[in-house]
Amino acid sequence: MRPDLSVREARARELMDDPAADERMLERTYALFPAVNAVVSGWRGVYRREIRPLAGRGTLRVLDVGTGGGDVARALARRLQRDGCDARVTGLDVDARAIRWASTQQASSPVRWVRASTSDLVREGAVFDVVLSNHVLHHLSSGELRTVLDDSLRLTAPGGVVLHSDIARSRAAYALFAAATWPFARTLLAGSFIRPDGLTSIRRAYTAGELAAAAGEGWRVESRMPFRLLLTARRAEAPRTGSARREDGDAHG
Repeated sequence: MRPDLSVREARARELMDDPAADERMLERTYALFPAVNAVVSGWRGVYRREIRPLAGRGTLRVLDVGTGGGDVARALARRLQRDGCDARVTGLDVDARAIRWASTQQASSPVRWVRASTSDLVREGAVFDVVLSNHVLHHLSSGELRTVLDDSLRLTAPGGVVLHSDIARSRAAYALFAAATWPFARTLLAGSFIRPDGLTSIRRAYTAGELAAAAGEGWRVESRMPFRLLLTARRAEAPRTGSARREDGDAHG
């Protein structure tokens, strides 16, 4: 029986969010994220349109909020490096399991992994040119969402951009994900949370109108394919008074 997707199921909980979640299944889920996100997340287009044009003004400082297994942060760091851009990419997560996993995946990774919250970075005075997240917003309570959005703006330097990408809830998205993952439930996806949590994610996800209302003034919601929402905000350029420019997010050294 399919759920009623006309309303957001904010009380539904994803298995991987449980602090007592099976460690092997969690690591298997992290390991599958690169393949899943390559299909559904759409960061290549966002990179070309929003992130790459900001490079060239000095070291590009990028913060990936709720980095999870770190695949989006690593992919962005590789693209920036490939394009000859000087960049510092930071993967941020409050979950020690995620940071531990991410930090062990590539010995030569240019990404800096930090276990902390966005509010921790705000208190430390960290600043970034790009603040982004992938599949994070639907995990948050209404209070947590407000905090992350407000912190994102505080962490963004003048001329920078905030890019929060998430799933769009719809009956079509639920049906397509259920059908596409069913053949692999006992093979490729076995031993992971990808299929059950993916279905729960869609139930918890926002529609474009709901996300716009939750974010409020100053935020823009763009509907993207396949079944994606991109929540963006921009910081105006500061008046030019000199050449000084803080290098970082280096708050955690």
